[in-house]
Amino acid sequence: MGEEYTPIRVVVVDDHLVVREGLRLMLEVAGKGRFTLVGDAADGATALYLVEETQPDVVLMDLRMPGMDGLETIEQLRTRWPHIAVVILTTYNEDDLMLRGLRAGACGYLLKDTNRETMFHAIETAARGETLLQPDIMARLLAYTAPPTSTTYTISSSPLVTRPGHIQLTERERDILAGVARGERSKEIARRLGITTRTVATHLTSIYNKLDVDSRASAVAVAMERGLLPRRE
Repeated sequence: MGEEYTPIRVVVVDDHLVVREGLRLMLEVAGKGRFTLVGDAADGATALYLVEETQPDVVLMDLRMPGMDGLETIEQLRTRWPHIAVVILTTYNEDDLMLRGLRAGACGYLLKDTNRETMFHAIETAARGETLLQPDIMARLLAYTAPPTSTTYTISSSPLVTRPGHIQLTERERDILAGVARGERSKEIARRLGITTRTVATHLTSIYNKLDVDSRASAVAVAMERGLLPRRE
């Protein structure tokens, strides 16, 4: 009939036992057949050993932990195993940490109090190598990271002139980056702008080079930090 489904291998990293046990219950019971929890850790150092041994598809990562925190752990995971997707486990009052986590290389974020189907969808999206940027949370982050009153980072629709200390995005790059921030896929951006997905990919490569990042989530985080995306009220 159909192809046999291989469960997504997941590691959970959080210093709170109740969080780890709650996620274990959801993954092993409600998510049986879709996911396999291959291990959990209470700190970053343990997480690195665990990931090395189990090679999961997705790591759910808390940011506030004793010892090696989530940010440093994400950076090391991205350096050593860039093919493994990292999803930040966060709460509503961690906007700054969330941005730093995306900047470090996480592919997205997941609220700890989310419902199980939202969590399952997020894990599956991450396992496919896609970015998790939820529009409602992105709108709040954009408001949180209002453009500074004085900045050397500019957006321009004219031909670029490279100047030290300046990062310039063309109008088309700005449109594409705004779409990424809304969680749009390349094909959705292409359809909206009337261009090909290959052209979208070319613009994304240019954006990555200008912002010195290697992923959509990192690009959005850096753009927010530098006031390159419009603030939403």
